[in-house]
Amino acid sequence: MERDEFLRKLGIGVLAVCAGCGIASCGSKVDVDHLNQSPAAPVPGSGNLFSVDLNNDIKNIGDSFKSSGVILVRLAADNIAASFTAVQLSCTHQGSSINYNSTQGIFICPNHGSEFSKTGALLLGPAASPLHQYSVVISGSTLTVVA
Repeated sequence: MERDEFLRKLGIGVLAVCAGCGIASCGSKVDVDHLNQSPAAPVPGSGNLFSVDLNNDIKNIGDSFKSSGVILVRLAADNIAASFTAVQLSCTHQGSSINYNSTQGIFICPNHGSEFSKTGALLLGPAASPLHQYSVVISGSTLTVVA
């Protein structure tokens, strides 16, 4: 076999393989649900998760702060623990990051629509279990979320 003939056959073979891969990928379904995954929820009893300075962060009712797999939300104006809620960030359905809807006063999963109360109680599926709620401790102007 001559060099030219060998290169032509090799080129046709490589082209056929690449075309086959391209055609196969056209029919593949891309799973985008995993693109909005949040970190795993912290283990209860694992101690202090994070702190925020209330003079600079989450100053307005409805403001939220996400860190360490937790979403912290201000529910009222006073700087007391009852004015805040902290729940796990990952939806119990498929682990997507939830958001707080201040107009409705609930947490909502943007992927499949699960809804949770301010305390993490399940209001609407497809999630089948509630969100874990974490403790909030305030000392001066420092708020600490505790697992």
